[in-house]
Amino acid sequence: MIRKIIKIDSELCNGCGACAAACHEGAIEMVNSKARLTREDYCDGLGDCLPACPTGAITFEEREAPAYDEAAVKRAQEAKKAAACSGGCPGSLARSIEQVQAAPTAVVPGSQLRNWPVQIKLAPVNAPYFDGAHLLIAADCTAYAYANFHQEFIRGRITLVGCPKLDGVDYAEKLTAIIARNDIQSVTIVRMEVPCCGGLENAARRAIQASGKFLPWQVVTITADGRLKDR
Repeated sequence: MIRKIIKIDSELCNGCGACAAACHEGAIEMVNSKARLTREDYCDGLGDCLPACPTGAITFEEREAPAYDEAAVKRAQEAKKAAACSGGCPGSLARSIEQVQAAPTAVVPGSQLRNWPVQIKLAPVNAPYFDGAHLLIAADCTAYAYANFHQEFIRGRITLVGCPKLDGVDYAEKLTAIIARNDIQSVTIVRMEVPCCGGLENAARRAIQASGKFLPWQVVTITADGRLKDR
């Protein structure tokens, strides 16, 4: 059929990929650092990609092309979504981090983070880094408030962070599962001196109790001006 469809001038294309990101249907892909219309049946001819192109490499033309297949586009979008988020979302993949310790400097101290992800909501219940771990459960503001957070708290521990007020959840069930199903050696809870952080501390306390394990644990409070309370 004859219909309106986009045309990409490869000579003008600078390979920025903005058009591929703007194409919700997935008709455009980057091939050898150039934008290509790889699925003509995915192109609806509406041109969401046009304003995204900084070089004017994309225009319309009318020519023989397959009809726009909306059903196929929806199936592809659902498949892509399922592949990205069914245990394979890049930001949620469990990773142990081996820190290479460079010579210490007074200007840029090294990161002490040993695991990813760190958000309680994203953390898997079972991950290799929980085996024999000293667990740090911290309010996410604490790392910003306390300057020596990496050296004093993250170092030697597996880190989980969260904010019950922003997330609007009770972390107790997730933390209980992590503590109960893994060989956790100790728990350190670091919170801010604000009322909403009481939710995080309470969830961690209940999780330790519900796990049925007798673990050494401690609570450290950081003031809003970045000091350790009672020090």
